[in-house]
Amino acid sequence: MIPYGRQEITEKDIESVVDVLRSDFLTQGSVVPKFEHKLCEYTGAENAIAVNSCTSALHIACLALNLGPGDILWTSPISFVASANCGLYCGASVDFVDIDPNTALLSIKKLEEKLQYAKKKGKLPKIVIPVHFGGQPCDMKEIYALSKKYNFKIIEDAAHAIGAKYQDKLIGSCQYSDITVFSFHPVKIITTGEGGVAMTNNLQLSDRMRLLRSHGITRDVSKMKNKPDGAWYYEQIDLGFNYRMTDIQAALGISQLNRIEQYVSRRNEIAEWYNKKFRTTDISPLMQKMGRSSAYHLYVILIKGGRQQRDVLYNYLLKNDIGVNLHYIPVYKHPFFNKNSCLENAEYYYKHAISLPIYPTISSKDLNKVVDKILCYI
Repeated sequence: MIPYGRQEITEKDIESVVDVLRSDFLTQGSVVPKFEHKLCEYTGAENAIAVNSCTSALHIACLALNLGPGDILWTSPISFVASANCGLYCGASVDFVDIDPNTALLSIKKLEEKLQYAKKKGKLPKIVIPVHFGGQPCDMKEIYALSKKYNFKIIEDAAHAIGAKYQDKLIGSCQYSDITVFSFHPVKIITTGEGGVAMTNNLQLSDRMRLLRSHGITRDVSKMKNKPDGAWYYEQIDLGFNYRMTDIQAALGISQLNRIEQYVSRRNEIAEWYNKKFRTTDISPLMQKMGRSSAYHLYVILIKGGRQQRDVLYNYLLKNDIGVNLHYIPVYKHPFFNKNSCLENAEYYYKHAISLPIYPTISSKDLNKVVDKILCYI
């Protein structure tokens, strides 16, 4: 079976992990701070808080921005459920903004219309989470301008998008957001096995997320209520979580980060190759917008015949050992959310989309098999 995505683990990756396994600290040593420093160097952000998953990063990002009961979070319906669940973890309510069907990114037009209506009703969001779907950045400058007009905070869900660029700046620089989160799950651009990180240029937000990452405990005397009675002394000053990343994971992340440009370049090569193959067909790849470059975590095509033809093609490819997927079911359709929403563009996308295999180590033979089977079918 050709998977839709997979990690590459090299001998250098293995050696990096083994070095930590042979060291005195498997966790809470020096490697996680080193990984955080490397991420700041790479993205241009001032602070990085590495955690055990991107979901954890989203959660502490929302908490750091004081999201809570009575507040509202908006995000894209075409995303993994974590983009919405992070708001529910904080006791807030969650709603969804429709997408641009050509890109699967949050629609600026739909966002502005929803904000105008919400202002009249007195129900503006406290946080908006744009999702850089598939690795392509959203229209961040426009979203940022709306945030100033309607007074909401921005968390960039860049789980798909480390290595992507917007207006010649790497995603993660937080140029147009309060916080950006990345995922290091195995099928993402680089991996730590499981893991994530929150990037920010705001020291206060950084300090709060760092505290929340580790049980709300501090050893910083300046933050303590009581005078320490020994070198062992620490205080819990907030209700935090055990969201720490291990040094084992961080070592793998550092090694992988050294190859990120190679990985992103290869993903773009594969995407361009697919584009050329489908140029004269009825298959429509998601549109890539000007002024940005995608990390191409996903390569999504839209099948013009709609759900019936899409489903037949999907099953046909699986029977031929091609691991296609569907990213994603609109979040509001899951029974847990119990919403009567029906966003037109999200529904259209869901009925037409298939994610094709894309990862740096995929062979030319396998790529040709994917395309040949699709072209033979249509």
